[in-house]
Amino acid sequence: MTNAANPLKVAILAAPEVTSSTLFGMLDLFASAGRDYSLITQGVAGEQKMTPYIVARERRGFTAANGVFIQPDHDYTTAPRPDIACIPDFFVNPGQSVAGQYDGEAAWLRRVYDQGAIVASSCSGAVLLGEAGLLADCEATIHWGYGKTLTNNYPGVRLNLRQPLVISGEAQRIVMAGGGTTWQDLALYLIARHVGLKEAIEVAKVYMLQWHELGQQPFAALLSLRQTDDAAINRCQTWAAEHYREASPVNAMMTVSGLPRRTLIRRFQEAVGMTPLDYIHALRLEAAKALLEGGDLSVEAIANEIGYEDASFFGRLFRRRVGQTPKQYRLRFRSLRQALG
Repeated sequence: MTNAANPLKVAILAAPEVTSSTLFGMLDLFASAGRDYSLITQGVAGEQKMTPYIVARERRGFTAANGVFIQPDHDYTTAPRPDIACIPDFFVNPGQSVAGQYDGEAAWLRRVYDQGAIVASSCSGAVLLGEAGLLADCEATIHWGYGKTLTNNYPGVRLNLRQPLVISGEAQRIVMAGGGTTWQDLALYLIARHVGLKEAIEVAKVYMLQWHELGQQPFAALLSLRQTDDAAINRCQTWAAEHYREASPVNAMMTVSGLPRRTLIRRFQEAVGMTPLDYIHALRLEAAKALLEGGDLSVEAIANEIGYEDASFFGRLFRRRVGQTPKQYRLRFRSLRQALG
């Protein structure tokens, strides 16, 4: 997490064929975190929590693929060491190899990742993660039209086009957004995870992004990924990722952690920001949303699939947490996912 005296450094990588709308959009959203909401609501700007800057091969400006002039702030040798490095989409032929064309970009990405930075890509930007050697044996996503660009050129990558965001790699330090405007989801996720949920929701409200209409639930899974130094709680999170459907999950976490119930609840709340049971509910609801968006199972069958024997309880919980009934959610998002898929 960050503080006002030490804002997070966010490097945005500008490849020669970068899409300028994504690059400058990321710049705006990251710069807004902590700053703009209070300016709009109270007339006084808040403390900026992130410092974004553009990094490219050369400090000299260049014209992007769509004709917009890009003036980088730094080249790879002078750029400050970032906490987060973002790769906007850029123009590349679907399916074709780009081997040798982006060696400088790949080397810089590998270096900052090895130094501990989060690396995040939007759409075709995931290709540069492949060039940096960061996708071997990793789950990954990319725009649906570029799936073969990853699978043809980077052995071991496990393509997942079902999720708009995929988090992978060591300590979940690789974050990928699929395509289109999912770069907005990517930016909100990074703000929520590394600055705070409050600031992410405020940015979504300022820019009237889709997620703000659904309240806090879209960030529930993001909060569940919060890293912690508590080894016992980490073991619980690892168990929950695979076993959230099982009955009596909190009792199982007690066994996994070796902690009594009250201690487990207290330490889990301190480390993750929610109780163990709320954590399980968050994982189950994210699974339910994916099933509602991408399949034909009934609401009752989905409830059973994710671990709820009582479909009416599931429906009430879903509406309370998501702001819509399961059927309303399916109606809203399923046709969009089918159109994109």
